[in-house]
Amino acid sequence: MEDETAGRLRSVVGRLTRLLRATEAGLDADLTPTKTAVLMHAVRDRRVRIADVAHEHGMNPTLLSRTVANLSEAGLIKRTPDPDDRRAGWLEPTPAGIRLIERIRKQRTAAVEAGLARVSGEDRATLEAALPALERLAEALRR
Repeated sequence: MEDETAGRLRSVVGRLTRLLRATEAGLDADLTPTKTAVLMHAVRDRRVRIADVAHEHGMNPTLLSRTVANLSEAGLIKRTPDPDDRRAGWLEPTPAGIRLIERIRKQRTAAVEAGLARVSGEDRATLEAALPALERLAEALRR
């Protein structure tokens, strides 16, 4: 039974992720899922080590380097060297990057709100009640 539950949960989370990934703001800015993930990470942390981004997202250095260069060229992120370790670097979102992520989040939230409006009140209550458990699951998977 647990294998079935885990599989169903993985499947529905994957579908939700794919459905929410595409936003008008992200498409207008030519953001790939990888660029969006890196920019969201930088916006969330405000200043983050490049190595930490690579580790959390399981990215190889070449892909991350290209992604950071593209985001930097687009004026969405700023890369600065680490004064204590010349091999390391930091990422910081620019004001434009922060505004873009805020627009993407608003569009994704609006999409979820629209979906919730189309399900029954009982289902909405069930989803709300499940949120703490889902948040704990996300934290457990992060570790």
